[in-house]
Amino acid sequence: MFVQVIQGKVSDPAKVKAAFDRWIEELSPGAQGWLGSTTGVTDDGRCITLARFASEEEARRNSDRPEQGEWWSETSALFDGDVTFRESTEVDVDLEGDPDQAGFVQVMQGRVSDPDRARELMNQNPEKWRALRTDILGTVTAAHDGGEWTTAAYFTSEAAAREGESKQPPPELQALMEEMNSLNVGEVEYFDIRQPLLYSPRQT
Repeated sequence: MFVQVIQGKVSDPAKVKAAFDRWIEELSPGAQGWLGSTTGVTDDGRCITLARFASEEEARRNSDRPEQGEWWSETSALFDGDVTFRESTEVDVDLEGDPDQAGFVQVMQGRVSDPDRARELMNQNPEKWRALRTDILGTVTAAHDGGEWTTAAYFTSEAAAREGESKQPPPELQALMEEMNSLNVGEVEYFDIRQPLLYSPRQT
């Protein structure tokens, strides 16, 4: 899988939604290899999108389409200032339910000192994590250059997510969390998306 993360500041979330709705209607049928996209705007105007493709090659072909270039030229004008792009071919997907049914999405970004160890820790004891956090429908984690990472977590609702955060994990999971936190370099940034735009090919 290939993931492209696009982010920047916007002042009109409704126009952002209209732009992505138009992409789904007009451009997605010709986007070969497109698996889905998650888009949203936080309360303070930070917009972030995760676009998922089956391969990097198919994502590049989509970007090279003239109609894609025209759409992005118009959509990029909705951003206030620069737009940041991050990409990844190192993607981990963990699905327990249907993320397209999520009522709340939290995107997290950070950097770790040991990406290989962080990835190993994230994939340990999945059954116990699922038993603890029944509010999570799934996660998508993309590793970027320099130890940077982006994770999107899909929740049934924000209320359920907050309740899940308050649960005390068992000792073995607590130990994993503590080691994971020790690998963080700097602060983790959180994007709380209360009105997520969840797009997939089955909607077209």
